[in-house]
Amino acid sequence: MTQHIRALQSDLQDGGFYEGEIDGAWGPLTQSAWDAAMQSARLRCDAAVPSKPAHVNISLAWSAKVSPDFCDKVLWIASNLKMPAQGPDWIMACIAWESAETFSPSVVNQAGSGATGLIQFMPRTATGLGTTTAALAKMTAEEQLNYVYRYFLPYKGKLNSLADVYMAILWPAGIGKSPAWALWDADSKPITYRQNAGLDINRDGVITKAEATAKVQAKLDKGRQAEYRRAA
Repeated sequence: MTQHIRALQSDLQDGGFYEGEIDGAWGPLTQSAWDAAMQSARLRCDAAVPSKPAHVNISLAWSAKVSPDFCDKVLWIASNLKMPAQGPDWIMACIAWESAETFSPSVVNQAGSGATGLIQFMPRTATGLGTTTAALAKMTAEEQLNYVYRYFLPYKGKLNSLADVYMAILWPAGIGKSPAWALWDADSKPITYRQNAGLDINRDGVITKAEATAKVQAKLDKGRQAEYRRAA
């Protein structure tokens, strides 16, 4: 039983719900994290999304790579998540990074993790959203945005920077933390650190939130160039 609780605590921690020790003991922190995770799951499953948002003539980062309907839905998502004015561009930059600039709903992670689609949904994440990676891969990009919205919904009102949007995808525990906050370091999380060592820009053995977001920031800057934007 202790082993199962430890595994659950680890999963809850990865999801950004649990900040206690992974000790195998079911205490108030674990119960609170579990309740929050269940509420998150209910929010995601019950989320209503527009079938076709009203067209808004705004040129987003990377908008030349997608349809006007895709842009409209991204605008709707950012508005309903109560993101700042730059929110739609942040979403587009994260999708550009996660999908290797393809904006394809069927793009698969080349490392073999099984991650699929616009924000690289993991198989377990897809299941939590009431679908599968196979089903997600068969959707249009516009249809898959419904699941992008459902994925982000538990973080409504908290996605106040590009870094926070990316943390929601990569490591939700980092949402709201400072740029210097450490995601992983070589001493305490050697396996995870090695898997993400390419993000350690200064090679000091610590991957900070700012370092983890640097490549997504580069995608944002690139996507805002005229050649990648649909004419407003």
